[in-house]
Amino acid sequence: MAKDQGTFPIEMPLPAETPRFNGHSMVDPLRRVVVCSPKTAGWDKAERAARWRELGFLHPPNFEKAQSQHAELGRQLDLAGAEILELSPSGELTLDAVYAHDASLATDFGLVVMRPGKENRIAEARLHLELCQNQLHMPRLLEIAEPARTEAGDMVWLNSKTLLVGNGYRTNAHGIAQMQAALSPEGVEVIAAPLPYGSGPSACLHLMSLISLLDEHTALVDLPWLAVVTVELLKAQGYGFIEIDYRERGTLACNVLSLGNQRLLALEENAKTNAKLRAAGFDVRTFPGSELSINGGGGPTCLTRPLLRA
Repeated sequence: MAKDQGTFPIEMPLPAETPRFNGHSMVDPLRRVVVCSPKTAGWDKAERAARWRELGFLHPPNFEKAQSQHAELGRQLDLAGAEILELSPSGELTLDAVYAHDASLATDFGLVVMRPGKENRIAEARLHLELCQNQLHMPRLLEIAEPARTEAGDMVWLNSKTLLVGNGYRTNAHGIAQMQAALSPEGVEVIAAPLPYGSGPSACLHLMSLISLLDEHTALVDLPWLAVVTVELLKAQGYGFIEIDYRERGTLACNVLSLGNQRLLALEENAKTNAKLRAAGFDVRTFPGSELSINGGGGPTCLTRPLLRA
């Protein structure tokens, strides 16, 4: 354990009346989360690993190294007091399934089952629904349908009544409209946020590639890539900004998971950005992500599907 990572305060057990699921926060203490290990996603299977190039990975996956890094992710989540649920293995999963955040969205009213813009990921959403229904008795609020495309990596809860949704190659206008139709009757405003072209349609650019909420008033941002309208909206909502060290953009510096109570989980490769966060008073924990995260383009938030924050 690195000397500068400190220790987590002991988390008290959840009271019996605490709901088994909820949503609407990116920063409350993380209590329950779904993950998908490289083993579950089939990184050790030659036929799946052979698809690395078409899925946008930087190099052929190293299963043993990725599995070891995922184990350290799990250790950090456990130390933070989160219950970890593992997605069930399936022949329909691909290497991308380790980035469990994208296939579903937990809300106070039930699960939103995504229809990912990346076709190979559509099957993941059904597995998320099965897990949530079978283990948590969580109802389905909405299942996104054609011609809509949605990925939860494009969705950021600014507060309990405001959901910001990136409009880009992974989430389209039809998907945003279906989200609005489902959540507006529940008093939730869904706001579209335009995303840049970036590296084009084959790249995995989500809204959460450009912003991570750290607490109720602070956002870690890749400011030059955020649309002006999004920046102004965040300011109007009362958020202050910490900018990443832009030399670490390529190693996913903006992808940081809030664990609640000023605690963050980040990639150890982004030492300069992590130092900025510590200087701002955050307790930053890290794990290595060279193979698990950087190779496939998914950091700590991407690797986790929060189901309960309380």
